[in-house]
Order: sequence, then structure tokens, then C-alpha cells
Amino acid sequence: MSVPIIIVIEDEPKIRRFIKMTLEMEGYQVHEANSMQRGLIETGTRQPELIVLDLGLPDGDGVDFIRDVRTWSSIPIIVLSARTTEIDKVEALDAGADDYLTKPFGSAELQARVRAQLRRNSHIDGITVIEFGKIRVDLGRRIVEHTGEPLHLTPTEYRLLSYLISHPDSVLTHSQLLKNVWGPSHANDSHYVRVYMRSLRKKIEEDPSQPKYLITETGVGYRFVLGTA
Repeated sequence: MSVPIIIVIEDEPKIRRFIKMTLEMEGYQVHEANSMQRGLIETGTRQPELIVLDLGLPDGDGVDFIRDVRTWSSIPIIVLSARTTEIDKVEALDAGADDYLTKPFGSAELQARVRAQLRRNSHIDGITVIEFGKIRVDLGRRIVEHTGEPLHLTPTEYRLLSYLISHPDSVLTHSQLLKNVWGPSHANDSHYVRVYMRSLRKKIEEDPSQPKYLITETGVGYRFVLGTA
């Protein structure tokens, strides 16, 4: 099995070295870039499995980097930033980032987020049947089962669930969910997501008040947690 390649794009040398050391401890091959332009070159030439990206770069904004990469690649991107407002998080995630960690952060949390993103690709690429807890979803046949018995979902509930599980361990904003589940004309109807998520949790989660799989990212959106299986 080949060693995953990760590109770290960060202009602060101390932070960049800390991230590199943290990821190399997990056995990854890590390459560094200290600017947006260098990051684009490294990403294009090395074809990494994942990018760790700072938003505040000397030659541009990390959000513009994300938008550029998303025109030609779906590689997972984890943002690390000192920007902590919900607006900043939503902007980066809507641009195409898969996860967002605010500074300061711990090495264990970074390692866990990286593992989740790499696991996401290995689980989902080419796989049409997803199992978690007592739930089994056959995306090819559009069938959902609970403990082996058919579970009835409305068409909208199914579209919401299938979109979430197709992006496991990634934060999906309200606008992303609305656009892909309800369509562009519902871009401002964020209450739709809350209502249907509540309904979906009642059918999917063992304890809807303490969800294990359909997780709220406060003020931003939702995340489907696939787990380690």
C-alpha cells in the first residue's frame, strides 16, 4: 500500500513544522508550501491524497485557493485558520473545503481529522452500500434498512441522507445541502434542513437527542460521521 501524500500550505514556519512533524508521526509523506502559488504547484505536481491549508497566505486568500483547486480536483481539503467566525467557516466550506479546524489546535485532533478524510475516500469511492449502526443504505438500489427490515424514508429524506453519507466526515453547510437536495431556488430556506434533519434523526438514530451519525455543526451545517468500521 502506498503512503498517502499530504501537502501542508502554511506561511508560519513554526506552525508548518509542527503540522509536518504531527503528520509524519502517523506515517504520511508530507510536503510543504509557504504560499498559495507554491501550494498550487505542489498540489498539481505531486497529486496528494489530502491538503492541509491555512487561509491567511502572503500572496492570496486560502478561499481562492480552494475555489481554484475545486475546478479540477475533489481532493480533501482541511482548513486550519485563526479565523473563528461562522461566516469565515461557511465561506471556506461553501468554496469546497471538507473540514475546518481553528487555531490553536492539538496534534491528536489534527491527526483524527486527517484520518477521517482519508478514510472517507477509501470507504466511498466505488462503494454503493454503506452500513453504520443498525442502518444499511444501498445507494444503487435506493433501499434503506434498519436491522434488516425496510425503513421508509420520504424522497426528500432519502436525498438528504444519501448526500450526507456520500460526503462522510465532511462538514456540509446549510447552503450546500439546500442546493444539492432541494435545488438552487431554495437557497435561503435553511429551516427546511432543520425540519428534515430532525425527522431523519428520529428514523436513523437510536437516541435522536444524542445523535451519533448526523451531527450538528452549530451555525454552519451538518456532518455525517461514518465511524471507524
